[in-house]
Amino acid sequence: MREAQVIDVFRGTGALLEGHYVLSSGLHSPKYLQCAIALQSPVIASDFGAAIADHFVSQNIETVASPAIGGLIIGYEAARHLGAKFIWTERENGKMTLRRGFSVKKDERVLVVEDVITTGGSTRDTIQVLVSSGALVVAAASIVDRSGGQAEVGVPRFSLVTLNIPAVSPDQCAACKRGEPAVKPGSRKQ
Repeated sequence: MREAQVIDVFRGTGALLEGHYVLSSGLHSPKYLQCAIALQSPVIASDFGAAIADHFVSQNIETVASPAIGGLIIGYEAARHLGAKFIWTERENGKMTLRRGFSVKKDERVLVVEDVITTGGSTRDTIQVLVSSGALVVAAASIVDRSGGQAEVGVPRFSLVTLNIPAVSPDQCAACKRGEPAVKPGSRKQ
């Protein structure tokens, strides 16, 4: 799947938003990629999941893990296409954890899949939980990398599309300085 196709899907589904947004990282941005809108179509979710899986098919992935909530649909679809187990991490009292009886074996080969990476924080937190539980995290993947390839997560990383979309602290945000209200469409509470 080519990058232009991914962007066309976001535009066509109304999932590429423009305005003044607060990202889950707390940074502000004039653009927001609302993957939930695009992924409400099972066909699109399957296509994106297959494109991610195709990149990792030769790496003997046993498990795909995603941070809740944004990574759940795409992680599940990537796992389905890889024929792998699917688990997720979630925050409990602000700390990323494995819950719901999920576990990994020592050296289990895991791919971490997220919907959008901006700073890589949720992906890094998920990797840390998995590694501390004994897993071997082979790589990370996302539908969108909005960091322009700059986010570091500690393992090789792949995205269907890489964009360089500004994300700034609120004190550096031009829209905040103009008094424009910010919208927080993401899943994580600040």
